[in-house]
Amino acid sequence: MKCDLHVHTIHSGMCTVPIFKRICRESYSHPFELYDTLKQRGMDLVTVTDHDSIDAAEALRRHADFFLSEEVSCRTSRGTELHVGVYDIAEYDHSELQRRRGDLVSLFSYLDERGLLYSINHVYSGLTGPRAESDFDEFAARFPAVETLNGQMLAVANRHARDFAARNRKIAVAGSDAHTLTSLGRTYTQVSGARTRREFLEGLRRGGTVTVGESGNYAKLTRAVLEIACDMMHEQRWTFLLTPLLAGVPLVILANLALETAFAHKWGRRTARLVEAARAPCALERA
Repeated sequence: MKCDLHVHTIHSGMCTVPIFKRICRESYSHPFELYDTLKQRGMDLVTVTDHDSIDAAEALRRHADFFLSEEVSCRTSRGTELHVGVYDIAEYDHSELQRRRGDLVSLFSYLDERGLLYSINHVYSGLTGPRAESDFDEFAARFPAVETLNGQMLAVANRHARDFAARNRKIAVAGSDAHTLTSLGRTYTQVSGARTRREFLEGLRRGGTVTVGESGNYAKLTRAVLEIACDMMHEQRWTFLLTPLLAGVPLVILANLALETAFAHKWGRRTARLVEAARAPCALERA
């Protein structure tokens, strides 16, 4: 069975870009459009991982092949912002996740007590801010799953995430991270042998996953930004006055991808070296 484990709808709130955060949404995809698109693209199950919201559930709970998830925004013990995918939650879990998201220890305690599967998303991306070596130690110690294939992240970031998960024996999950309908279902998680929603989720928790699909690239990300901009203008007609700014989108995306590539290489190599350094004394002792 297949499921795209990282998708967004109009309920994901406003974008985080300083100039546009009051006028532009993270996504303009409506839940019913998202559901229909995912089914057309071969997904056996459908979930939604909106930012700190479960409002999409109202439109989708009638579908037997839907389960509720959420992408929780929180911070590490040193203040680093991160996004945590939490899968197959009940609606009452949402209130607790939001209440505890400012205290990562309390959040982990609740997730573990409830037996919920959770992942660290886009771990080698700088979009949520800087990282420190202690952050990766915390990721390795606390998270049972790692998003190893994200449809909006560059291949180099996904490769380092995959290596990180393998080194630390984490469950690998994948999703499109689609904020528009175009990218939905192009990247997904597969659990072979599962025939029902329950079997898929059990296989997910056991780590019986295969990550399938594409990474992000320049053309894909540029198209997504332009699509969101067009949707913004359709919703708020006065923003057509901002149309000249769209000419700068390709250059902004190019600059951002250069920064993302440098970030992924920096932390991918550094975390690999840290593991090698930690293993060296053990190798000497065995010798």
